[in-house]
Amino acid sequence: MIDQLLDHPDALYWVYTALALGLFVLMTGLYQLVRRSENRQEARSRRMKMIERGASTAEIIAVLKPVDRGNWMVRLPFFGDLPKVMRQAGMTGSPTTVLTICGVLSTVIAAAASYALNIPQSIAVGFVLGFFLPIAVIRSRSSARVDAMTKLLPEALDLMARGLRVGHPLNTSIAAVAEEMPDPIGTEFGLVADQVSFGEDLVDAFAEFAERIDTEDVHYLCASIGIQHGTGGDLARVLEVLSKVIRNRIAMRRRIQAISAEGRMSAYFLSALPIVIFGGTSFMTPTYYSEVFNDPLFVPMAILVVGFTLMNAIILTRLVKFRI
Repeated sequence: MIDQLLDHPDALYWVYTALALGLFVLMTGLYQLVRRSENRQEARSRRMKMIERGASTAEIIAVLKPVDRGNWMVRLPFFGDLPKVMRQAGMTGSPTTVLTICGVLSTVIAAAASYALNIPQSIAVGFVLGFFLPIAVIRSRSSARVDAMTKLLPEALDLMARGLRVGHPLNTSIAAVAEEMPDPIGTEFGLVADQVSFGEDLVDAFAEFAERIDTEDVHYLCASIGIQHGTGGDLARVLEVLSKVIRNRIAMRRRIQAISAEGRMSAYFLSALPIVIFGGTSFMTPTYYSEVFNDPLFVPMAILVVGFTLMNAIILTRLVKFRI
């Protein structure tokens, strides 16, 4: 029965249609997984939404700061930092569940692709669409959320400094940031406030905040809070200086990105050019590579070309990537 269906002249088109629909469903599911719609009439952060629904402090901490049970993933290549990346992306699900879903998607996609491709090609397609693409989306979401937090951090520090200037205690200033600032900074500072009100030490709460976000600016804030908590001093002045430094660093990053824009575009173009040439040649002349596939030098030369292409992409990316 299956052989008769595959022999049908339109079978290949139906297979490609099924693959396109599967890819569409996959992308839609990933989008719904990582997006969080915001309603202007609702609270401005996830923490405030949970408070509005009547959640207790213990429930908020359990959801927004889950226990890390992904230590066994550290040894896995490419997936080792998935628990940390998911925390930075604001995802509270289990990394094991994400990998399980990716495995199921990869198997389904590979099985569907096997009707039109050979086994190695179908496995490669399943891995790319089922594993690599979802993890890449999560990493992109993580990077965007961390960037958004870095942009909002100077304003949050100014708000804390103004509260300290008028005589408010530090805990009240942190709670004000949690109530007034939007996501992601509002949720993270609210989580710190909830941890402190739940009995945890202020320095430890900020240390966990710095560990979750893992950026230099947040580590500087954590160090400032720790020093002031241990030795005393004008914390408002420290926060104002730190806010100014972070703003200057953001401005410097933007200037460098503008200056290096041409180099980055050249790197992207030169890295994608071999892939475009290979795809165009395979599409316009399908027998171009198949005629020499059985040659004993084909596989070594193909490995050499792919290796040099990857090396070229890595070197070009490193040349135009600056750390500020």
